[in-house]
Amino acid sequence: MHRRLERLLGRVPSGLIYHPDGEHVIYPLGSTVVVKNLRKNTQAFLQGHTDRVTCVAISRDGKRIASGQRTSMGFRAPVMVWDFDSAVRNANTIDRTGELIHKLVLHKVMVRDVSFNCDGSFLASLGGEDDNTIVIWDLAAGEAVCGSPAASHAVMTLRWLNTDPLRLVSGGQYNLRKWHLDMERRRIFPAEFMLGTIRRSINCICLDPTDRFLWAGTASGDVIEMNVASERFARASKNRFSKGVTALAFVDGPPGDQDHIVCGNGDGTLVRLSTAHLEITSAVQLLGGVSALFVTGSTGEVRLWNAVERKELLRIQVPGVVCQCVQIKPDGSLIVSGWQDGRVRAFLPESGRLAYVINDAHVDGVTALSFTHDGSTLVTGGADGRVRVWDVSGSVQVMLVSWKEHKRAVTDVVVSADNDEAVTSSADGSCIVWNLRRSVRQSAIFASTVFRGVRYHPDESQLLTCGSDRKLGYWDTTDGTAIRQLDASSAELLCVDVARDGLSLATAGADKTVRVWLYDEGVPLASGVGHSESVTAVRVSPDGHHVASVGLDGAIMLWTYPELPEGVGQYDDDEEEAGAAAAAAASSEA
Repeated sequence: MHRRLERLLGRVPSGLIYHPDGEHVIYPLGSTVVVKNLRKNTQAFLQGHTDRVTCVAISRDGKRIASGQRTSMGFRAPVMVWDFDSAVRNANTIDRTGELIHKLVLHKVMVRDVSFNCDGSFLASLGGEDDNTIVIWDLAAGEAVCGSPAASHAVMTLRWLNTDPLRLVSGGQYNLRKWHLDMERRRIFPAEFMLGTIRRSINCICLDPTDRFLWAGTASGDVIEMNVASERFARASKNRFSKGVTALAFVDGPPGDQDHIVCGNGDGTLVRLSTAHLEITSAVQLLGGVSALFVTGSTGEVRLWNAVERKELLRIQVPGVVCQCVQIKPDGSLIVSGWQDGRVRAFLPESGRLAYVINDAHVDGVTALSFTHDGSTLVTGGADGRVRVWDVSGSVQVMLVSWKEHKRAVTDVVVSADNDEAVTSSADGSCIVWNLRRSVRQSAIFASTVFRGVRYHPDESQLLTCGSDRKLGYWDTTDGTAIRQLDASSAELLCVDVARDGLSLATAGADKTVRVWLYDEGVPLASGVGHSESVTAVRVSPDGHHVASVGLDGAIMLWTYPELPEGVGQYDDDEEEAGAAAAAAASSEA
């Protein structure tokens, strides 16, 4: 009589393996390794261990299984290598022919972990606390290649890289190392990951398929991310999970979705973490004229994304500092970002290499920035209320002018199409239009609100603002008079952007909702709910097909832009004259 497997209880780290064929699971049961067919409900029992199995692993092609055990003090603990196909063939029989490939004996008392390299040529094994050595085994010959003490403190886990058959990583109590196998000298050489002042006891490790990043689950309950190439600390998850993180798995997201890390925790819970921004996302910018690319900024990093495939293309890290604004140079040659430490940093989009830094651009942090359309000049705003204009056309960045008229932080900057003017919004309730040619203030708008964003209409006859009063404001560019104001949200409006054709616009804010409006009619066309916290930035793609939004929840969302109703933006001469007359009347009334 067959019984359905409903649950599996065990204490072997990463002890349940889902076979690549999608039909089998592999797990230890006492001193036996079980291979179970989930569809046929057949089982194979790999028997040969003399004591409890402590670890199990499978090769990438699914053809071989490795398992280690513990034994009594003073004895050596073997590693067994099994043939998967033979085990399946012998399922539900007493035949054991062909199952055992190698019995590898070197470790004392216990084998803590085993791992196959990416091409299946080598197996790495890790001894327990009485041994604490790493041994590399040649699987073709069934013999040891070399071994080395794992670290001065206990090592808990090891993993081979996914793309390099000669490199592996290990982690344990206050140690995280990357190892290189030198076959000519038959030795492995360690390199320490640079954790700085961070001290963690590592329980488990996983890597992304390209080996760019490593994630380590810790006994203190957080997950730390490391850059594998530079061997540097990148960031740590802001959440801590009860009783430590005991297992990690990387889940490669399909096109249109994000990649994730699944954490198994000591309290029995499973948690899914996005490998995208784990912290607050504060800025988003679409590449001018290219709707397939956009850039985001958050705590300690700037990322370049492919909007079509929903994939990260580049990650630039500046640990410990918040990116508050980001802008792409009009010709696409630079990603320029403003940071909480008061610096402007420019990066090359192909490599992420630092191109230049403007130190002390603003004392209390750079809060807004925008290029002129020829890319020769950069306008920045700071938390100190200052607006500064920089010549960035040469190899040295030179400040041309500095204005101090805003009394509080500058929240947004936008430059006119002819590069003659720039408008800045501020938390002091003012928007100021600056003449960049004459370096003077041209006009100003004042309201009882905290302005959060400002945009030109494409014909530059009007300015559009949003702020804490929850209103969408239309203003005359020439003299700053109010044209109309719309109640656009039930909570603070934090961002606004206008489509290139000027027929529609997008808003978002503290109500967590992204809305698209008809510009002239002032009526909502569509709304999108998906963010779990305030939306901090929104951008309409150059082709008008998408709108991107980011928020305090760290989410980056790409929305399909709604189709405009038939007839919107199409007027005959009489309608155009009537519309102009109505606008003039509204202006005079205001």
